[in-house]
Amino acid sequence: MIALAKHGSKSRRRPATVGSSTAKSNRRPAAAPVRKSAHRKAAPKKSAPRKSVLQDRRAQLFDRVIDYVPCREFLAEDAERLATAPPGEAAVPLQSVRSESPAGASLTPYLASLYQTRLLSKDEEQFYFRRMNWLKFRAATVRGRLDRRRATQRQIDRIEGWLTEAETVKSIIITSNLRLVVSIAKKFVDATNSFEELVGEGNVALMRAVEKFSFALGNRFSTYATYAIQRHFFRLSFKARQLRQRFVSDDQSFKGLPAAEPNAEQCSSEQIALLKELFAKFLGELEPREQQIVVARFGFDGQPPRTFRELGASMGVCKERIRQIQTRALDKLRGMATEARLEQTVGDWL
Repeated sequence: MIALAKHGSKSRRRPATVGSSTAKSNRRPAAAPVRKSAHRKAAPKKSAPRKSVLQDRRAQLFDRVIDYVPCREFLAEDAERLATAPPGEAAVPLQSVRSESPAGASLTPYLASLYQTRLLSKDEEQFYFRRMNWLKFRAATVRGRLDRRRATQRQIDRIEGWLTEAETVKSIIITSNLRLVVSIAKKFVDATNSFEELVGEGNVALMRAVEKFSFALGNRFSTYATYAIQRHFFRLSFKARQLRQRFVSDDQSFKGLPAAEPNAEQCSSEQIALLKELFAKFLGELEPREQQIVVARFGFDGQPPRTFRELGASMGVCKERIRQIQTRALDKLRGMATEARLEQTVGDWL
């Protein structure tokens, strides 16, 4: 009995050993885990472009210059509330209003549109300048706490959103003050600086003034911007004056030279008559304005030669335009003389 019990126990244990051996045999193939590991190694290749894009955005964010006007209010607890809540009387920014331009219908569509934009009140100016500088201050502060190599995409999006909103507020301030540039540019128009050029230069000065204005002092922005724009115009006029003094004009280069005395013995009366006839023919082929300038500049009408400035004042253009027309007319006369072989003919006479 004991032997049979032992034999039975051995026979009962055998299926377990057989089952364990079959389980071990089923666990031997490891092809699936190898494939999974290979698939996991290939996954980073797909995220490589994302990492490169994120690295580029990090470089652009940390290399970007963030300029703002510091203020003690930004360190207070209610700084965000003051920079977010507009004043009670604030209206829609850049709202179009009906206002008549000072020049009536003589202005261009661009200049006429400036007088249809609503001006900002003092409280609105304070709010927009506080909002713009506080957004830049917040973006610069948060960026300074980040690691250049570990900044996440969400953090970059948040900082770039603040900077984009700051640029939007800046454009509102600039657009509301563009008519100030027009009113100042009218006083500086002269022969060297046209009205359109001064308006363009004044807009650049206005943009710089928006970035440098300190709203915490309590002054109106128009006072600071007027001084900045006028100073820029004075600088432009000073540079133009230096340029005129450096280069001598054509009128001044002939001063002090002795007048050439005519010698009638070199050519006969028939030859002089032929030259006058050819010259009259050449002048007839020029444009009326070119004829007028050539005749007046060289005194062919019997009067003293006029200067570029005198002709420009009489014709309503600048002296530089008179010089350009004269150069074009002389080029045409040289071409006509070359076709007629005038130089060879006069050389044979002499």
